[in-house]
Amino acid sequence: MMRWTWAAATLLLAACSGGQDEEGGSEATATISPLEKAERPAPTEPTVDADLPEAADEAPAAPETKAAGDGKAIPSAIRGRWALKAADCTAKKGTDLTALTIDATNLRFYESHGELTRVRQSDADSIVADYRFSGEGEEWDRRMQLDLGNGGKTLVRRDEGEGAAAGSMRYTRCS
Repeated sequence: MMRWTWAAATLLLAACSGGQDEEGGSEATATISPLEKAERPAPTEPTVDADLPEAADEAPAAPETKAAGDGKAIPSAIRGRWALKAADCTAKKGTDLTALTIDATNLRFYESHGELTRVRQSDADSIVADYRFSGEGEEWDRRMQLDLGNGGKTLVRRDEGEGAAAGSMRYTRCS
């Protein structure tokens, strides 16, 4: 029982720290805690779903661009409550370990919060932006790409930056 609790805590920390995995399934939600980040090897090239746009490869100093939207907020179609596990959509607050709530300028995970700092590219169904995260006494910066799929029922998240894992995470919209 203790081993399962530890695994759940690690999973929770992963959702908070923005870690991601290369493949789907139960192993895809496992991450490395912030304390283990220093020991982790450099991320490998991300795997990209054939039906989804590829993450933008740009240097941090690249100029801000946008295709649509005001460039200051997360597109309204992306906002709402999402979860890696559909069961977390109906889970009691505090037990919804994979839930992600998105509003105009914030990403809220179980134990962390990311505030929008710069929109790099945006349209009605996607955004590439920089966020300033805080959680569990730590702060970090992360570039994230969020893309809607399946008629707005699926959100694909890809992270970039120090400590980001390769691959993508697929969320289900909570009703």
